[in-house]
This record gives sequence, structure tokens and C-alpha cells, in this order.
Amino acid sequence: MKLAIVLVGLSVSVMAVMIFQAVRQELNLHNLKTRMVANSAEVKRKEEAIIELKNKIQELKTTLASVNTKMDELKKTKAESEKSTQDLDKSLQTCNTEKDETGNKKTGIAEAITKLKADQEVAKKKAGEDILNLKQQILDRDKALCAFADTTKEEARKLCGNSEAPK
Repeated sequence: MKLAIVLVGLSVSVMAVMIFQAVRQELNLHNLKTRMVANSAEVKRKEEAIIELKNKIQELKTTLASVNTKMDELKKTKAESEKSTQDLDKSLQTCNTEKDETGNKKTGIAEAITKLKADQEVAKKKAGEDILNLKQQILDRDKALCAFADTTKEEARKLCGNSEAPK
């Protein structure tokens, strides 16, 4: 009986150890399943985050493409406006040159007109003096003729300025 008690004791202890091991393994399996579910959920969240990031990256690429297109258009517009500015500057320089030339011509013409007016005044004075001299010569000639003219004739009286007929 001692042997039976020892064998029962030994069997109970082996069984207790086996039960302890089985419970421990069950707890480990339950723990692993719980961690696996948590890890799966975390993996799903990370996958969703990755998908969202991919979508955002795609949107950013689309935005970047449109921004690059707009930048190219703006560069073209800038180049065109710079070219037009250069053309306008050239046109302005040409106009300023023409304006200076016109101003010089205007000044020259004004000087010529002033000179012509001065020459005209001198010519008028000279012509006036010549007219006076000629009138004086005519008067002198008329006086000389009147001395010899017959005052009985009407033409001679007109010429000499006598309106009276001699008596």
C-alpha cells in the first residue's frame, strides 16, 4: 500500500504538473491570440494610414503638376512682358530721339523766322526810304517841270497842283 500511495501521490503530482503546464500554455495561447488581434488591428490601421498617405501623395502630385503648368504659363507671360517692355523702351527712345530732332528743327525754324522778320523790317524800312526818295524825286521833277509848264492847260495845272485857272 505504500507503493500504491506513492504511486497515487506521484500520479497526482504529475497530473498537477501537467494541469499546471496545460493552464500555462492556454494562458500563453490566449495572450498570443489577444496580441495577434491587437497587432492585426494595428496593421489594419497602419495600412489605412498608408492608403490615406498614398491618396494625399497623389493629390499633391496632381496639385504639383497644375502648379508647374501655371508656373510655365507665368514664365511665358513674364518673358512676353519683358519683351514688350524692351520694345516699348526702344520705341520710347526712338520717340525721344525724334522729339529732340523735331525740337532742334523747331528752334532752327523759329530762328530763321525771326531772322526773316528782322530782314523784312529792314527791307520795309529801306523800301519806305526808297519810296520817300522816289516821291521826293518826283516832286522835285514835277517842280522842275512846273517851272516850264504852261499853267493854262488843265493837265499842267493838275501836275503842278494848281487848281485855279490863270486870269
